[in-house]
Amino acid sequence: PGGRGDARRTNSPYSLSPVGMDSQKLLQSPRKETRKIPKTPFKVLDAPDLQDDFYLNLVDWSSLNVLGVGLGGCVYLWNACTGQVTKLCNLRPEDGVTSVGWMQRGTHLAVGTNKGEVQIWDVAKCKKVRSMGGHQARVGTLAWNANILCSGSRDRSILHRDVRVPEPFVNKLVGHKQEVCGLKWSLDEQQLASGGNDNKLFVWKPSYPTPIHRFNEHTAAVKAICWSPHQHGLLASGGGTADRCIRFWNTLTSQPLQVVDTGSQVCNLAWSATANELVSTHGYSQNQIVVWKYPSMTQVATLTGHTTRVLYLAMAPNGQTIVTGAGDETLRFWNIFSKSRSSKEPRSMLTPFSHIR
Repeated sequence: PGGRGDARRTNSPYSLSPVGMDSQKLLQSPRKETRKIPKTPFKVLDAPDLQDDFYLNLVDWSSLNVLGVGLGGCVYLWNACTGQVTKLCNLRPEDGVTSVGWMQRGTHLAVGTNKGEVQIWDVAKCKKVRSMGGHQARVGTLAWNANILCSGSRDRSILHRDVRVPEPFVNKLVGHKQEVCGLKWSLDEQQLASGGNDNKLFVWKPSYPTPIHRFNEHTAAVKAICWSPHQHGLLASGGGTADRCIRFWNTLTSQPLQVVDTGSQVCNLAWSATANELVSTHGYSQNQIVVWKYPSMTQVATLTGHTTRVLYLAMAPNGQTIVTGAGDETLRFWNIFSKSRSSKEPRSMLTPFSHIR
């Protein structure tokens, strides 16, 4: 007993190996593969008349895997399962689409217009079911919270609309001094973040007439806003050309967290549902898409290809794929985030397109 074999298997002073047992285990364990993010989009769609306007929000992806896109005075639907394109609506010649936003169920699409109207469309029937006024100027941003639809306008106001009641709006929020260009509800639907061309980021509670938080640190327009799905009350925002920064906020304590200078205009932000990572899209000078690891804010990947600023971003319901849009009149589809933590996740409906481009 106690021969050489036993000495090798322990951290015994008589072991013949210069490598300790713990190190041996580490060396023998399989290497964790680093995730490779493809540098090119797996699909590119032409999007003629996609506006090169920082303040608009013209692309949104539904929970039923349908992409809604505002092109000039029309809204088109692209079904990611079948590839079928449907023309949903065509506004009057003197009007134009300035925002689109899917209801969570994916059955209805809200459309904001240049004239200040908000329309609700039943996409299965391709039928307009409602038109609502209330704004005096274009509606550049929309955000759903169950049956409540919020719209932000160049008239500086935010309107809460309950689509179950006949009134065009049930509440009006006034706080921004310039155009409202970003609106996002928190995942628990208890807080609404708004960004404006006045460089302000506000956080509102549904029944409060004034913001519960006012963040003044950005030095350019705040369009890019996203809430963390991993940490309650964690909010990220991005500033325009004169600012270039991504900032993080604790909305439970009103505390500013870290700030990262990205070097270019921040147009959009979205958080991965499956990993603590987020993606930002940018304008001048690289028109890049960047995947970041949070909270270290180390860059996981930088993707280029758009020839003008990347003004539009939406995430597929599978949580892996994003689509980006730009004034170069293209929509580009990228696989950037890892698969869901669930091992039973169904095969992505987007895989039929993986061989295109």
